[in-house]
Amino acid sequence: MKEKRSLETVERRISEFFLHNRRMPTYSEMTDLLGVRSKSVVHFWVKKLMAKGVLERDSKGFLKPLRRSLLLPLVGEIQAGFPSPVEEELRDVISLDEYLITRPVSSFILKVSGDSMIGEGIKPGDLVIVEKGREPKNGDVILAQVDGEWTMKYFTKRGGRIILESANEKYPPIRPKEELRLGGIITAVIRKYHR
Repeated sequence: MKEKRSLETVERRISEFFLHNRRMPTYSEMTDLLGVRSKSVVHFWVKKLMAKGVLERDSKGFLKPLRRSLLLPLVGEIQAGFPSPVEEELRDVISLDEYLITRPVSSFILKVSGDSMIGEGIKPGDLVIVEKGREPKNGDVILAQVDGEWTMKYFTKRGGRIILESANEKYPPIRPKEELRLGGIITAVIRKYHR
């Protein structure tokens, strides 16, 4: 467990450097970055990250990230009701892309326009992650093409009929007249409060 946490710390520091500088650190820079004295220790951690599938070498032998994720510290929980004391302690680290996306090969991101799903907490300007290839269940939020128009709605199947419902009372339910194509199921919503 100690080695795993150390490896995650190394990965997080290298990821932060890459995101900030738009390039991989040199071995010399990694000695400072990781707080180690020799390049042989850096080489040890680089081999570990390559074995984990985080780094690889390009055709010229230079290191590059296999995925552009950022590991952030998970420091605890916060109650969304009445205030309670929060003690900040490092519990683990979490990669947002791994947390939000379970099937990267069949997922994509869309930017939301319109307010038909505000009751579900999906607002204009939010990003949604859509996963293709899964059968929707009643209550899932889906992306669908209905009679030639794309929309995002709740999926409801009653008997043999499919009804798409919004999360805003201003909009009536949609009953496909001719064609319904499922684009995918919404699996996550991303919102930035400060841009």
